[in-house]
Amino acid sequence: MSLPENLTFKTTPFAHQLDCLEKSWSMKNYALFLEMGCGKSKVLIDTAAALYHAGKIDAVLLIAPKGVYMNWVDKELPTHWPDDIPIISSYWQSPAKPELQDEWRKFKTFKGLRWMSMNVEAFSYESGLKFASSFINAYGERLLIGIDESTTIKNISAQRTKNIIALGKKAAYRRIMTGDPVPKGPIDMYSQCCFLSPHLLGYTSFYAFRARYCIMVERTGGNRSFKMITGYQRLDELKESIKPFSYRVTKDECLDLPPKVYQTWDVELSKEQLKLYKQMKDEAVALLRSGEVVTAPMVITQLLRLHQITCGFLKTDDGTEIDLPNPRIDALMDVLAGIGGKVIIWATYRNNIKKILKALEDEYGKESVVSYYGDTDSEERRAAVQGFQNGAVRFFVGNPATGRFGLTLTASASVVYFSNSYDLEHRTQSEDRVHRIGQTASSVNYVDLVCRNTVDERIIKALRSKRKISAIINGDELREWFS
Repeated sequence: MSLPENLTFKTTPFAHQLDCLEKSWSMKNYALFLEMGCGKSKVLIDTAAALYHAGKIDAVLLIAPKGVYMNWVDKELPTHWPDDIPIISSYWQSPAKPELQDEWRKFKTFKGLRWMSMNVEAFSYESGLKFASSFINAYGERLLIGIDESTTIKNISAQRTKNIIALGKKAAYRRIMTGDPVPKGPIDMYSQCCFLSPHLLGYTSFYAFRARYCIMVERTGGNRSFKMITGYQRLDELKESIKPFSYRVTKDECLDLPPKVYQTWDVELSKEQLKLYKQMKDEAVALLRSGEVVTAPMVITQLLRLHQITCGFLKTDDGTEIDLPNPRIDALMDVLAGIGGKVIIWATYRNNIKKILKALEDEYGKESVVSYYGDTDSEERRAAVQGFQNGAVRFFVGNPATGRFGLTLTASASVVYFSNSYDLEHRTQSEDRVHRIGQTASSVNYVDLVCRNTVDERIIKALRSKRKISAIINGDELREWFS
């Protein structure tokens, strides 16, 4: 079906985005398997606009991980939503602030497109389920539900997956989006497609699907026996069965993409982090207001401690490191689940690097990851680069201060900044380990993990504007860093 004649674009789509939109916009169920950096968010937004113009929907419920769902309202919609369509948008929070509750009530009488974003974790709890149910019941027959980073529902036995699939049946249109739908194997595809429709793959039973595409062997452990997946079969058949309701494109195929694509992934601080952060910030503000002479080193020390707190630890005056609950690690694993191929992960602190290495080894195996930081000796560093560039190593974890010079890491086109240094040179040089001669990908994707309303945002803003942080830690701008 042709796109509505009155559809306009706020941002011009690239060729692959327009092709995907034209093929998918009118379909009830569709999978956007566009690799990270290929612009799947815009395709979904343009799909909603097209369906609204065609008189098919009045509302969108967007489900995404914690680090993403607010971005849709704060960044993606303002960037891509057509100016000629009235829209009201918000995101769910529990407990909801009074001003948010007032905003949600406006949805009922609003004349235009209603957009609500929810974090996928909310579907594990009664409050989130209750809110989602009321929203879906109000607009279900004229509702599009989209799941961003849909591998978050790959576990068919998880309660939130079951809840989302059940609620999704009430929507008129359904979309799933992810760069890599099968991070651990074809079995991950089942529940994602089941959300779209249990009939798309031809199997309404997970066990029948597993028996068709997985090689199973009987194992015995203790006093019980169980079946274990040892391999896969009929993958060409599975690939063909997915084609009618999916669109797949990688960065290498998008010759019209810009050379560098930047994204942020929001991280919510734990309660303990929030408490310590507020306490440290209040002390810094009190110091500035005291009227005493405050030197740049004193300010940098305070900023450093604030940054450490957002990164999950705190180093005391005597050098002791205190570990804090660190949602940043979970956020990193969520990001990596949506990226195919090799990935470079930069982190500022030894504390974080060691924890990242452990998390990756536990999840993907020790042979999948190498390190490049102060504790890595010269021989290990050479082996790390060689294994990453020419071998089977998938993850390169390093410190920008250590790895910013003399390295070529063009085997990857995906870079995640677990944290950023205050040094502009560290950022620009570490970016260029990938973005250099020998890089054959059409674009390089950079993802920054950022804790909202913290010094993290100030650091990113300064680095993106190519300003040296040390040069702005003075005068009136000083206090802004602690606001």
